[in-house]
Amino acid sequence: MRSMSKIVDVVAGTLIAADGRFLLGSRPEGKPYAGYWEFPGGKIEPGETPFEALRREFHEELGITVEAATPWLTKVHVYEHATVRLRFYRVWSWTGEFEMREGQDIAWQVPGELTVGPMLPANGPILKALELPAVLAITCAHEIGEDVILASLAEAPPAAVLVREPGYQMEELARFVREVSARVRPAGGKVFANADPAWLEGLPIDGVHLSEARLMAMDARPDFEWVGASVHGREAKEKAEALGADYLLLGHVKPTPTHPDSAPLGWDGFECRLAEGCPLPVYALGGLSSADLADAYAHGAQGVALMRGAWQ
Repeated sequence: MRSMSKIVDVVAGTLIAADGRFLLGSRPEGKPYAGYWEFPGGKIEPGETPFEALRREFHEELGITVEAATPWLTKVHVYEHATVRLRFYRVWSWTGEFEMREGQDIAWQVPGELTVGPMLPANGPILKALELPAVLAITCAHEIGEDVILASLAEAPPAAVLVREPGYQMEELARFVREVSARVRPAGGKVFANADPAWLEGLPIDGVHLSEARLMAMDARPDFEWVGASVHGREAKEKAEALGADYLLLGHVKPTPTHPDSAPLGWDGFECRLAEGCPLPVYALGGLSSADLADAYAHGAQGVALMRGAWQ
């Protein structure tokens, strides 16, 4: 058995084009896993920040200069030759012309429609995170009425909707889920539902969302394509990771009517909860609007989850 070596810190970048496509590169001959596909990047050198390493690696490998990037996911992976801690960034803008300076290939890919392979093992799970949108809309029909939400969905269905109606019984929830799905899924959007997984079997949804209490009581991942969870502290975050969740909600970031007596995290507090890194995409939640998206990106979030703000 190979003895555990110290962790090697590596940075990797996901270039995001204006049309939503992302860039993959192949590993050149002479490197471990030659011919496998990955998100470009490399080892963080002593004295470098992750962003400095990202800019250097992209210039050395691809001849481009990274202009704007935000932290995203952090994943530790044990290879046969090394244990690496991968810090993934999303790269939003760059300058220069692509030059394959290591003899590698590159390919622009559409989320959910991979056409190259095989993927480097540590990079594979990142592909699913790329299928999630920047904004997750959460229903609150129990506050503003179903008609308001259904009319909004008919006019402009979001890319992802989480049905959360805590006062609904099973039959009532199933009816509303079907109405939401009929408006969102034909347009290519995803529908998740926050409820007992047993209630949701057979319904036209893409995944289940677990409250923190339900998450902590789970022994195994529910049998859905997508599983999300609400978390507040380290224990719940670690449980979600161990369970194999696909995304998290973390909040509340700003004051919200739902928690009038609870102090908000603020953006610094949100980032602090992710300080050690998280391998799962995390949506910032609580008192936010789409105008907060840039702040969410800057503090390591996947995007923002909007409840009342999604339907105004």
